[in-house]
Amino acid sequence: MRLARINTLLLIAIVLVNSYIILLPLLPGVFFKVAGKGSVQRSQLEAKVYAGTALQENSSENRLVIPSMLLDQQIFDGHASGTLKKGLWHRPQTSTPSQGGNTVIVGHRLTYTNPRGTLYHLDKVQVGDPVGVTWEGKNYVYIVREVKVVSAAAVEIEAPTEKPQLTIYTCTPLWLPKDRLAVIATPAQPGEEVRP
Repeated sequence: MRLARINTLLLIAIVLVNSYIILLPLLPGVFFKVAGKGSVQRSQLEAKVYAGTALQENSSENRLVIPSMLLDQQIFDGHASGTLKKGLWHRPQTSTPSQGGNTVIVGHRLTYTNPRGTLYHLDKVQVGDPVGVTWEGKNYVYIVREVKVVSAAAVEIEAPTEKPQLTIYTCTPLWLPKDRLAVIATPAQPGEEVRP
């Protein structure tokens, strides 16, 4: 009788753990759809990008704001890949918005320890979308020019560029992350129309 109860409890535990492993990657998509139903949050983030209000909240933080994926997160600097555990990582040896050139920011798509997945919704970003970066207290506005999938070995996406550029990338596809989903943006020009 006691052995049967233990077996039942173990079976329940196995079912719960497996359900967690299977369903967790789907939850951010569900939350995004629920949050995206009201366009208030996206409008607030777009206003933040253009008004530079990201720096008013905490001017000591470098931040990335992408309204189309409802993202507003801190960017961390560090020389080791362990920095990715904190969230968005400014890749060492790449430029910064203040210096021009190619600024590269990377993040995990999904981890089981951080189920929100910093760049889980990067696939929602489209050409023409605005992107804001607050760097050392100054706000930079970019417009997405290209969204592409490259191989994990494509180191050229981190190569220096003569003109200012922002490169954001993460692993793709979600279930078998063998490639990289890269978003390339350049500074918005005065009076440039952006996709609503």
